[in-house]
Amino acid sequence: MRRLALAAAFLAFAAPGFTPQAVAQPAQNTLRIGLTADPDVLDPALGRTLVGRMVFASLCDTLVDYNEKLEFVPRLAQSWEWSNDGRALTLRIRSGAVFHDGTPVDAAAVKASLDRARTMPQSLRRSELAPIAETVVVDPGTLRLELRSPFVPLLAQLADRGGMIVNAKPSEAAGTEFGRQPICAGPYRFAERVAQDRIVLQRFDRHWERDQYHFERVVYLPIPDATVRLANVQAGSVDMVERILPTDLPNARRDRRLKLADAVELGWNSIIINTNNGPKANNALKDKRVREALELSIDREILNRAAHAGEFVVGNQPFAPGNPYFASELRAQPRNVARARELLRAAGTPSPAFTLLVPNDTERNAVAQILQQMAREAGFDIRLQVVDFATSITMSQNGDFEAYLLSWSGRVDPDGNMHTFFHCQGSQNDSKFCDPRIDAALDRARTLSDVAERRKLYAEATAVLHDERPRIFTYHRKWFFAYSGRLTDFTANPDGMIRVRGLRWQQ
Repeated sequence: MRRLALAAAFLAFAAPGFTPQAVAQPAQNTLRIGLTADPDVLDPALGRTLVGRMVFASLCDTLVDYNEKLEFVPRLAQSWEWSNDGRALTLRIRSGAVFHDGTPVDAAAVKASLDRARTMPQSLRRSELAPIAETVVVDPGTLRLELRSPFVPLLAQLADRGGMIVNAKPSEAAGTEFGRQPICAGPYRFAERVAQDRIVLQRFDRHWERDQYHFERVVYLPIPDATVRLANVQAGSVDMVERILPTDLPNARRDRRLKLADAVELGWNSIIINTNNGPKANNALKDKRVREALELSIDREILNRAAHAGEFVVGNQPFAPGNPYFASELRAQPRNVARARELLRAAGTPSPAFTLLVPNDTERNAVAQILQQMAREAGFDIRLQVVDFATSITMSQNGDFEAYLLSWSGRVDPDGNMHTFFHCQGSQNDSKFCDPRIDAALDRARTLSDVAERRKLYAEATAVLHDERPRIFTYHRKWFFAYSGRLTDFTANPDGMIRVRGLRWQQ
């Protein structure tokens, strides 16, 4: 991996317009994918990184999935049916599916996996699956999920990590053992992991849909520098890369040996403020007037142009413009440095200093530096603490931050963009900000299917976030993928996942 990165780094500094000749022919039976970071733990109950979800897409089948049109499609659950009162979901488990160790995937195994994800103390899926009161094995091929109350987002949760079915004992709660040798039921099984270097998956020949997977191996390679990632796919050292920077698009578009695909993400990008998570919550941003001043120091349009060549979508809430749940009445305040300074004086902190935790990748490094410069004009002294992504996640969970630059890839149901982050009991509410008005709106929205009614409730919760500012939303990304022109049948999905199903070399 070191040789790969160094070779690509040399190519990255070539003259503009230079297109490197391929230095390695693609292995006919191996697909090599360049990721922006090394994934965190390979346990769906504990994982929380986008790159981890990309690996899981090949490793761990979900009960349900969705296509590029965001329509739910069967996976391990061959079909499903809601009860008339919306308080139970019956799943018909696919016949013939097996785990990578050969154990059958039946209703009892699915129950054990779901129970593990929703009950073990360390699980990050607990709040996502909390509405499930009981999992009932009806027969070997049928499982009924009984709910405490109607829970509209359940199918979306079963299409995500909460619905990734694993063969793990409940005693493996911390995931330290399971995450090292994960046993799932996906089209590829775990073969090898070398931290910060590679994750290797081997095709699972007993998979129920094995004829749709055409590579013997899939190798995931963390390459944090976006320009280096692009240089690697141009050189043929990898076959596909995710998250091409907008500033690198002209170079990619000139290379006729590459194909490009893109989709607007479902998620958001933001600055998380630690308001109540341990000693570091006692920081310069504790006063909400200071948080408002920080937001007023930011020009989102300039940030988009400077960091993203204007290719992303400016945003100020958990949903992008055009999303049915976007609250158009909650407009972002324009940049106002004079007003920001007034607020800081009123708060008694004309020159507040704080540390911004930044995951070490090209995009967020650029964003952090631009934010630092903008905020300085209002009187802020922002120190940047740049660490690898997995470390930043751990620090955030532990409250070891004052402010944190975090992205969320988004979910098909709006609940997935809000509940786990902003509910008092949300398992990814790392700032520990808690407001009963938000809880009431988010809990009620989970029980409703009417889009207009749900939109009103999410707008109410978002209005509280606007007022209190425990999080400052900045923009919504576009997913840009670059891949070898010899690859066929790749489709960019708004969830940002790379699905290997159907991919093959052009004949």
